Amino acid sequence: MPLHIFTSAARNYWPKVAVLLESVRRFHPDAHLHLALADEWPEHHPHPPQLATLLPVSQLPLPNPRAWAFGHTLVELATAIKPFLLEQLLNRADGPVIYLDPDIQLHAPLAPLIDQLDGNTSIILTPHLTHPESDPPAILDNEGAALKHGIYNLGFIAVAPDDTGRAFARWWRQRCTHWCLDDIPQGLFTDQRWCDLVPALFPRVHIERAPGYNVAPWNLNQRRITRTPSGGYTVTAADGTSSPLYFYHYTGWDSGAHHTMAARYGRESPALPELLDHYQAACRRHANPDLSAQPWYYGNYSDGETIPLAARRIYRTRPDLQARYPDPYDVAPPDNYRRWYQHHGEHQTLPAAIARPSLWQQLPTLSRLLPHARLLLSGLRRRLRQRL
Repeated sequence: MPLHIFTSAARNYWPKVAVLLESVRRFHPDAHLHLALADEWPEHHPHPPQLATLLPVSQLPLPNPRAWAFGHTLVELATAIKPFLLEQLLNRADGPVIYLDPDIQLHAPLAPLIDQLDGNTSIILTPHLTHPESDPPAILDNEGAALKHGIYNLGFIAVAPDDTGRAFARWWRQRCTHWCLDDIPQGLFTDQRWCDLVPALFPRVHIERAPGYNVAPWNLNQRRITRTPSGGYTVTAADGTSSPLYFYHYTGWDSGAHHTMAARYGRESPALPELLDHYQAACRRHANPDLSAQPWYYGNYSDGETIPLAARRIYRTRPDLQARYPDPYDVAPPDNYRRWYQHHGEHQTLPAAIARPSLWQQLPTLSRLLPHARLLLSGLRRRLRQRL
């Protein structure tokens, strides 16, 4: 039975996409590989030969894909297009479809999951956490983050090409068409929070709890990674159960947040430093400045000026503006959306969560500042003790 594996990314993520595809080819050489592109592919650059499908935003089945893209940040767009390709693949595929985030690397075959999709299972999800935390900082970092961002990590999902799988893909695509937003105070985190509802709304859903799936900083505190004599990796959970490391999720890699959280919660995993070093080397090996150095196609107005977040939010909530400015990027006409926003945007009311980033969105920056803050507090305490 053919296997279809796809990911979603912009051009700047190509080195990570290449690492993922390389790891898939290693363990599933016959799999069909696909990419949902939250961008547009450069005309002068050949399409990657390993991809059976490359679906850019401009080819989405929407009345005006460009205008739709304008209402999203890069992260929102990269997640919003996932169910579009999933639905297309399920409608034409004769085998299971697996989504993997571009910053994931396989370390073992996914045969146990594929076998489940051939039986009584239509949808497979992996939770962020499978064991409770006990340390207060870990409760806030990991359990608290799961409450904000979603119970299940949608860096992975596996779906069977049956009626339930197709119904799920259609429902997920409909939700992401209109409400794929990073707006945690309003109960939304891109495509992910919607899938908290999946076990309640759809039958034949399996929650995969084996410790070797979707290992990431949010569950390192409860999973220990070790080397095997054969050169692979084993993951042992807090309750003593173990499994091969099927795939590791390098989320937050570029911001430095991954290394911060790995240093905090991965101290009991002797193989983790080697794992991280190997991934860094693989990304460097696949570096492609011609792709990764290019700006995001949907990030700027037509003259190169960066589009503010508030301008995107206003546009996506105003059908009158969408009708008046069908191409909001174009600043050449005298009456263009940017000029309207410059004159009227500041008078529009936006939720506070949209007007400023949440604390979680600032976490990579805060994590880098934390050591300096500790040094400052330590110095202040010494001075106070000296004065007393």
